[in-house]
Amino acid sequence: MKAKPVLIDENEVVCTAIRAQGAGGQNVNKVSSAVHLRYDIPASSLPDDVKERLLATSDSRITREGVLVLKAQQHRTQEMNRADALARLQAVVDAAAVVPTVRRATKPSYGSKMRRLEGKSLRSQTKSLRGPVRD
Repeated sequence: MKAKPVLIDENEVVCTAIRAQGAGGQNVNKVSSAVHLRYDIPASSLPDDVKERLLATSDSRITREGVLVLKAQQHRTQEMNRADALARLQAVVDAAAVVPTVRRATKPSYGSKMRRLEGKSLRSQTKSLRGPVRD
């Protein structure tokens, strides 16, 4: 089911520049190119149903207080990492905006039950013929 896109107010997003991990030569210790994004879900302007679904997910990036924490360090520049983090945040929110379809229990028809039982009895006969020969 297609949900209408939920826009995120950038004033509610807190981005902090940090030094990236991993290899990078001399530059890695001097430049803060990675971005730490924090988004407070309960205090946000998202619709209440989207907030509930976001908080109900078992995502390890959501803290007990309901703050979504994303770290972006894929790119070499801080601006690109910030854009990447915002895009990932939007993807998480869009996934929560989709209303899950309700599963309705169904019953097999009488004919399908009979066909299943007929197949089982045929299989049973086939296997019974494989036994030892009796006099």
